[in-house]
Amino acid sequence: MQARIDASAELRALYERERQVVEILHRVRTTDRAPASLRGRIEAQRPSAASRARRRLVYGCSLAVALAAVVVALALIVPAGTPAAPSVSQAAALAVRGPTAAAPHPKPSDPDVLDRQVEHLYFPNWLQDLGWRAVGQRADLIAGRAAVTVYYERHQRTLAYTIVGSPALKAPAATTTRLHGSELRTLTLGGRLVVTWRRDDHTCVLSGTGVERSVLHQLAAYNPSAARTTTDPDPRRLPQKTKGQACSE
Repeated sequence: MQARIDASAELRALYERERQVVEILHRVRTTDRAPASLRGRIEAQRPSAASRARRRLVYGCSLAVALAAVVVALALIVPAGTPAAPSVSQAAALAVRGPTAAAPHPKPSDPDVLDRQVEHLYFPNWLQDLGWRAVGQRADLIAGRAAVTVYYERHQRTLAYTIVGSPALKAPAATTTRLHGSELRTLTLGGRLVVTWRRDDHTCVLSGTGVERSVLHQLAAYNPSAARTTTDPDPRRLPQKTKGQACSE
């Protein structure tokens, strides 16, 4: 873990900030003492030895769980390989940071997509046919590449959809599914189900928690034209659109 921190300027800055906070707390503890009256009240309320032992056990278990969560978070944030080689796991980690701006509106000239793009790829508008409403967005850089994430919500479930600028990221080792001509790779990262695929030398990453794999595949292969003309009631079997600029088409 220390090697990963050393390889990332962002993680080194975070680690240094936390180290400084710990040092300040230690200095304050040695120079500023609580009033004697307050210390007396605390001492009078101190739990018994048995109670302290139980608390130490609970604290130890909680600490172990917290450390495990930190390791998972760092594994998502830190790219696989060198800092100059961004990965799908790094792109997927952007989802947990949350939106920083309002959701984009449908594009006036093409309501099937949102008025937000990465280079020439637009984000899909899933509201009319699939009920997923865009609720926010954020923009980041991954090793100099633009990475835009749009958040969608339906029935109190939220998905994050990230498009990373070209060239495409290295495909991760994952379960592969071919659907309507697209090669979808599905994996789990930090408790989030992730589906990723390539489109015109860009990387698309769709992720969420509590959402079925079939739903993510359905969204990744969504075809707005077929959705409004097909007689098949199951949108997961819709054919892929052959032309278009949306990353999910």
